Amino acid sequence: MTDLLRRYLDRRAILIGVPVGDGGAAIDLLAERLREIGCVHASWGPAARAREEAMPTGLPLGDLNAAIPHTDPEHVVQAAVGLAILPEPVRFRSMDDPDLWLDVRVIFALAIRDKAEQIPLLQAVIGTLADEQRLRRLAGAGTADEVLEALGH
Repeated sequence: MTDLLRRYLDRRAILIGVPVGDGGAAIDLLAERLREIGCVHASWGPAARAREEAMPTGLPLGDLNAAIPHTDPEHVVQAAVGLAILPEPVRFRSMDDPDLWLDVRVIFALAIRDKAEQIPLLQAVIGTLADEQRLRRLAGAGTADEVLEALGH
């Protein structure tokens, strides 16, 4: 895990095994947790959902895909990264091909205040997910400690 991801991933915002019906509900779940711990305004979830419609964040990684929803800094109180490991996949549109729907189980929600850190943090998350063994350990994690171990924390 990069230093940037390590700095922002908040273990209180690691959600494991919570079933959701669709990608929007997954974003809402992460938004609510980030709001509960004081990192985002209530507007973050609706803004991230709207951004997802316009600019999808599904990341095609083979048979185990991920998504990286995020939105503008004005919706963020304190920078953080939330993470959901879902028991069943939900559909997100691919960032590479918005006409392609991906089944996603791993979702990193980025709440960034400094726009200059958004691209480096996205790159850090994508780089982390590009390691297939790490991604499989992450998807199989049952606790926040196992998530952090899988990420190399």
